[in-house]
Amino acid sequence: MFKKEIYKSRRKELLNRMGSGIILLIGNDESSINFPDNWYRFRQDSTFLYYVGINKPGMMACFDVDSGEEWLVGDDIDIDTIIWMGNQPNMKEMADSTSINGVMSPSECSEFLQKRLNSRELHILPPYRRGHRNRYKKLLQMGWEDLENKVSSELISAVAEQRNHKSEEEIAEMHRAANITGQMHLSAMQYARPGMKEAEVAGFINGIAVSGGGDLSFPIILTKNGQILHNHYHGNTLSEGDLLLVDCGAETDMGYAGDMTRTFPVSSSFSSRQKDIYEIVLAAENNSIDMLKPGVPYRDVHLTAGRIIAEGLKNLGLLNGDPDDIVQEGAHALFMPHGLGHMIGLDVHDMENLGEDVVGYTNDFLRSPQFGLKSLRLGRPLEEGFALTVEPGIYFIPELIRQWKVDNKHTQLINFDALESWYDFGGIRIEEDYLITANGAELLGEPVAKSVKDVEEIRKEVLA
Repeated sequence: MFKKEIYKSRRKELLNRMGSGIILLIGNDESSINFPDNWYRFRQDSTFLYYVGINKPGMMACFDVDSGEEWLVGDDIDIDTIIWMGNQPNMKEMADSTSINGVMSPSECSEFLQKRLNSRELHILPPYRRGHRNRYKKLLQMGWEDLENKVSSELISAVAEQRNHKSEEEIAEMHRAANITGQMHLSAMQYARPGMKEAEVAGFINGIAVSGGGDLSFPIILTKNGQILHNHYHGNTLSEGDLLLVDCGAETDMGYAGDMTRTFPVSSSFSSRQKDIYEIVLAAENNSIDMLKPGVPYRDVHLTAGRIIAEGLKNLGLLNGDPDDIVQEGAHALFMPHGLGHMIGLDVHDMENLGEDVVGYTNDFLRSPQFGLKSLRLGRPLEEGFALTVEPGIYFIPELIRQWKVDNKHTQLINFDALESWYDFGGIRIEEDYLITANGAELLGEPVAKSVKDVEEIRKEVLA
């Protein structure tokens, strides 16, 4: 946990943002893998972590916006739990650790809410687990249809705007997450060899995340088939001439996430064709980084990256026409169907459970429905304190190319005949995490090799 004064200050700011009512935050419970006592790794709800900081299952928090009263809600453990799990802090000790004065059991909280909600509005966040719904129903003695009306857009907006701006202590944690993530990527470059299974490399870097004191921030994407954007299959054997796309991140013991992607040759060097595509992606990433500063809409950064990609692919004979027209029509999205990046923090896609548009857009800056652009999770103007990913890519997805060809989509702009020989290429993505500062942006974590020269030097040393 951070110092308890930090959590008290965060809660005070939240209550100041809210007009009136009762706020109820529900933490996560344990979740079974295949029978009741065999648990998945416990992961606390991120908003509960942000405002309360207690990383224990079965916790809730209740705040009276009008009076400023606060309660930690939960049960003290019994002797059976102590036998299996060791002694644990009691509710009063946990409440003290985060500067909450009041403590209630769930039954006491239920009685309390029944009384106060006769004249007060309840504010809850959208539940993303079935267990959340069950606890709400039991606590509030109402069905889910009634509970849905308690999901508070006011609370969602207040939490999103507060969490979007990273504080000094959060930035330090995010540097730590990014550095562990960087170690994972450098180790993958140094470890992967022809003849290995993808799973061998994935397992090796998984251990680095765990040895950092936390865990993975999301399941590892590590694949020779980089054209599959979220490919979690690790059963292929690496061969000379393959590209290995590694998209992974570490989460610190405080819950903060790193998210980085590197693509490197399984051989000691890129082929000529691989190098051509890699250099286009790298140019798009570097230019995007140069554009980062407060006031710049991230959608503009995304579109400029698309223009660089369009121009590069035109020079290779795969696209036709003016790059600006290609991007305006959305033809470049055949090769980059995802967005340039997303917010990152206590969640790898920060606060996605509250709604992507709440976090990444504003009422005055709405998401585009265009293919490719509609997958941009962050489009709004950047502000100091935002933490985000920059992750352009180029992918040759045979199924998508064939579908667009059949549909006669953008036939004047796309050279479908030339693409026939690229179906087996795969994909390349390069990604890093950045913090928006007063005048620009700051890389989170230490740099990790990404130039062709630096990547090939590592690979040649490994395979020497």
